[in-house]
Amino acid sequence: MKYVRNSLIFLAVLVLSAGLLLWFLPARWVVPWVEPQLHGIQLQQVQGLLWNGRANRVQSPAGQTLGRLHWRLSRSALWGQVRLRLDFSGPKLAFNGTMRRLADGRMQWHKTSLQADLGSLEVLAAAGFGQPQGELRATVDQALLQGGWPLQLQAQAQWQHAVMQTQAGAVALGNLEVLAQARGGVITAQLHDDGHGPLQVDSQLQLSPIGWRLDATLRPRQTDPVLHRWLSRFGSADADGTVHIHHHGGLASGLPSRS
Repeated sequence: MKYVRNSLIFLAVLVLSAGLLLWFLPARWVVPWVEPQLHGIQLQQVQGLLWNGRANRVQSPAGQTLGRLHWRLSRSALWGQVRLRLDFSGPKLAFNGTMRRLADGRMQWHKTSLQADLGSLEVLAAAGFGQPQGELRATVDQALLQGGWPLQLQAQAQWQHAVMQTQAGAVALGNLEVLAQARGGVITAQLHDDGHGPLQVDSQLQLSPIGWRLDATLRPRQTDPVLHRWLSRFGSADADGTVHIHHHGGLASGLPSRS
């Protein structure tokens, strides 16, 4: 009887110790398990707890300091109810948002915003079209993701002082705005200019897991030869310089036609 009692006491102490360890788990202890999933990004100078911590230095795979990260993870994650708040700030990129994982494994994001200096993101450079430059500001009112794909989405973005830097020179595009939404896994994004820039833009991109379609009309408002040469990469132009783009891939016939 004494043996059973001692065993129960030992088990209770063990469970309590494990619970306290999880409740006050230092964030730096978890970093070695998290970093392999960050594709080379390193978290340094980590402080705080797993549930409320920060990395005072976030480093790119190339060794460049990107900024600092603060997170808040609800302890309800211990019984499967994951709620996460991320706040990242850096000289070239800032991001913040709140994520909740639903019971069926889908992820719901809301109150999410992004601010980026596109000129510093060399990964965006497109062969033949140049390196995007300017400031991008995006907000996501709500997004429901399954396997990383948006089933539902309501978002908008502004590309201020948009420029494509090419070997022939800088191509000024003006101020552009994107409105994006998704329903039933079909993403529709509309890109327009503000009506005053060097390029009139009217385009719509549709994406789904099985296909995509792009319809766009680009018309220069100026006689800038660099802009006209850049537009010629998209196809032949009308007499007034307007370029019409119609491309699709996959099972694009399953996507709704543009109204």
